[in-house]
Amino acid sequence: MSYFTVFKMRLRMELQYRGAMIGGILCQMFFGMILIALYRALYEGKPQSVPIENIATYVWLQQAFFRMMLASDNELVDKIRTGDISYDLCRPVNMYGFYYARIMAQKLMGSLMRAVPMLIMAALLPRGWRINFPASLPGFLLFIPALVLGLLCVCALENITIAFTMITLDPRGMQGLLNLLMLTLSGNILPLNLFPESWQKVITLFPYAQLLDAPIRLYTGEYLPADAMRIYAVQIFWVVVLIALGVSMWSANRKRMIVQGG
Repeated sequence: MSYFTVFKMRLRMELQYRGAMIGGILCQMFFGMILIALYRALYEGKPQSVPIENIATYVWLQQAFFRMMLASDNELVDKIRTGDISYDLCRPVNMYGFYYARIMAQKLMGSLMRAVPMLIMAALLPRGWRINFPASLPGFLLFIPALVLGLLCVCALENITIAFTMITLDPRGMQGLLNLLMLTLSGNILPLNLFPESWQKVITLFPYAQLLDAPIRLYTGEYLPADAMRIYAVQIFWVVVLIALGVSMWSANRKRMIVQGG
């Protein structure tokens, strides 16, 4: 119950940042248009096996849920730097679960506030630029649980980043490295379905591909509904592994933590 209360409080806090939401929508719409223009130019020079309409849909879904991947709990980072995290250690709750709930609420509400208006605007663009409707109703219904599992996976990755911050006291190095891996291997910079087939067999098994690439392929029909159970199994595997790794790192850090500050 305490974790659910933390989750609700963070959801309400995110609702206050309406100005940031508008700025994020405009920024992601701009980058979405730029990326689609680049892919259209690529297709004119050398057509690919994946239709440009699918690539446009892939880009818009990536941009719509961009906040889900890169949002971080800056308040927690500041607490680690200043030593104020010592007050949180006195709470009668598991700190990993406490901040996992906070990060999940932040990423969920931040994504929904931007995704809904963005996808409506993207659906109004001309053919070849707009987002397509789901390939099928079953594909759309299967897309939603896959997106939720992707959210659980990215929250676990974020908590691992925070665990490294407890050791280094500076999040920029590790966070920059992990964010680069996340953007590259999740399909945000280049859709994974444009990679060579031999590469896709490997990178689609990485945890980063479970964040948005796997759900999007269910949406576009590149993964059939019959593939959904296999995709869910891979996602659940990585959620369990990353949470277990994060819990062990947080536990080890707590035992040897030296609080900085006065």
